[in-house]
Amino acid sequence: MSNSRKSADLRLPSDRLDSAELLTTRHSSLATLMKILLANPRGFCAGVNMAIECLDEVIRLCGSNVFVYHEIVHNKYVVERFTRQGVKFVNSVDEVPLGSILLYSAHGISPEIRRQARERNLKTIDATCPLVTKVHLEAIKYAREGYHIILIGHEGHDEVIGTMGEAPESITLVDSPEEVDRLPLAVDAKVAYLTQTTLSVFEANAVIERLKQRYPGIVSPPKEDICYATTNRQEAVDVLAKNADVVIVLGSQNSSNSQRLREIGQSISGRAYLVDGVHELPLDEFDGSETVLVTAGASAPEVVVEECVDALVKRFQATVEHPVVREEHVYFPLPKELRAMQAAT
Repeated sequence: MSNSRKSADLRLPSDRLDSAELLTTRHSSLATLMKILLANPRGFCAGVNMAIECLDEVIRLCGSNVFVYHEIVHNKYVVERFTRQGVKFVNSVDEVPLGSILLYSAHGISPEIRRQARERNLKTIDATCPLVTKVHLEAIKYAREGYHIILIGHEGHDEVIGTMGEAPESITLVDSPEEVDRLPLAVDAKVAYLTQTTLSVFEANAVIERLKQRYPGIVSPPKEDICYATTNRQEAVDVLAKNADVVIVLGSQNSSNSQRLREIGQSISGRAYLVDGVHELPLDEFDGSETVLVTAGASAPEVVVEECVDALVKRFQATVEHPVVREEHVYFPLPKELRAMQAAT
């Protein structure tokens, strides 16, 4: 009998193979292939760091009977952490008892909200990101100089509401080149443009190009409004997603910058998920994925990133790499009113 015949005789029929053993072998084989690219930079930006540190410090100095106008940052994990400590997030100044402490969120607020707070004799602390404050100051400047301002942004976003409140009669919101085409302003109108800080760089540039085509005399700030962190995180996904089968973005659904990261990841890799944490991670859908890119929006804490990476490593025995696309060394100090409280304590 030949060796080949002997080999065939010893092989088990396919219908007698242990299916559980085959499934385990398949998962093991897939697991050893997975590589996680943990994007750098990712997660908290300087503005978010400052806002969260600000609220932590107010709680330390004054206790947890603190109110915050809107969410401190657009992240469910962060908001729930502070809620458990007793912080109350409100959507109206009328919800805040007279004389209480009110902290303004990182997204900024309009002059009307400041006026209402003064009327209720509230002790306010402004945790607005300085880059958002920059846009507010630009809006005030252009309005005073007689410009009509085209604000590129998303309707209903807290940052957009605050910026438009600085000069409501002088600002028109657009979010696409098509909306630029429908603007009623004359071609020779005195116009300027500003942008929401958390936009997709690519999409914002498309709107800006259309504005420049339609209004050749349009002006803008010397330095762009889209923040460094938004730009850097988008660049990291743009670079790294080319080598990934799937992209996971840690962040909340109401986080504009996190949504932009998901959109970029989707356009490049074909598969992208925006999740708040490991409990939303569809692990079964990653079977067969050789390379997974993990990043986080500018308001997502590192702890949720670590939990998701740990889950992937445990499930697929994945290896983790830490590619650095851009380094960041930006820090914003606490608001002056909070520093005054620290000094007085």
